[in-house]
Amino acid sequence: MTFSIVARSADGESWGVAVASKFLAVGSAVPAAVAGVGAIATQADANVAYKGQALAHLDDGATASVALQRLLEEDPGRDARQVGLVDVDGGAASHTGPACMEWAGSVTGDGYAIQGNILAGEEVVQAMEAAWQNSDDDAPLARRLLAALTAGDDAGGDKRGRQSAALLVVREGAGYGGGDDIAVDLRVDDHVDPVTELARLLDLNDLYLTASTEEEKVWLTDEQKREVDEKVTALGFPDLNAWVGTENYEMRADPDGEWLDERILEILRDSGSSEAS
Repeated sequence: MTFSIVARSADGESWGVAVASKFLAVGSAVPAAVAGVGAIATQADANVAYKGQALAHLDDGATASVALQRLLEEDPGRDARQVGLVDVDGGAASHTGPACMEWAGSVTGDGYAIQGNILAGEEVVQAMEAAWQNSDDDAPLARRLLAALTAGDDAGGDKRGRQSAALLVVREGAGYGGGDDIAVDLRVDDHVDPVTELARLLDLNDLYLTASTEEEKVWLTDEQKREVDEKVTALGFPDLNAWVGTENYEMRADPDGEWLDERILEILRDSGSSEAS
């Protein structure tokens, strides 16, 4: 019912899962990950207890292969399970039980495990692997995972159709304001084109929930500061911080108004023009 990729970033700092299925809210059942520990996807006749169990084994120092072996040994329903794991060092393992519905299978490599069941065919996982291998190692893990998921979807994906998709990425201190390790946690629970919708949400995630890089910061001149003040006033806000807080752009604006993210400045200019017209 599902196709997924579990992977670690090339720099060894991020772990994540991308998954899609003809199944409601697949993100609630399949993926789990802990920064500095590893990641897992449990699917087919999914045993959701695998998530906590696998991550506990990995946290205790087990490799992905050993953790998988322990899961299967303890589970009488293993023949109907499908699961992929990646450990802290990028070791990967995958299992497809003989009772999984066709087409079902997997591929693994350095830092990734790709698996699927009830698929259009083997070409789905092959396309996902090719997309992963051809993606830039330096690209954000979320983007590489999404590229692989999109390739699988384009190759036919779940042969029953489309319904949901999810993307989970963890990295130490990557959460909002640095408060936790969740870099990306996006779910499309019920949609006619969930992978495309997931891509749209990832763009929004990057805009709202990631901090501006130095290259994205526009250090405002006195003239630009006056322009910004005029724009936010025209929109009905007392100052820039009030507008930023209302629009949830805190990660991409300087509290002292010395710089704005280039995209946020463009949005503000467009908003002002729209209001004026």
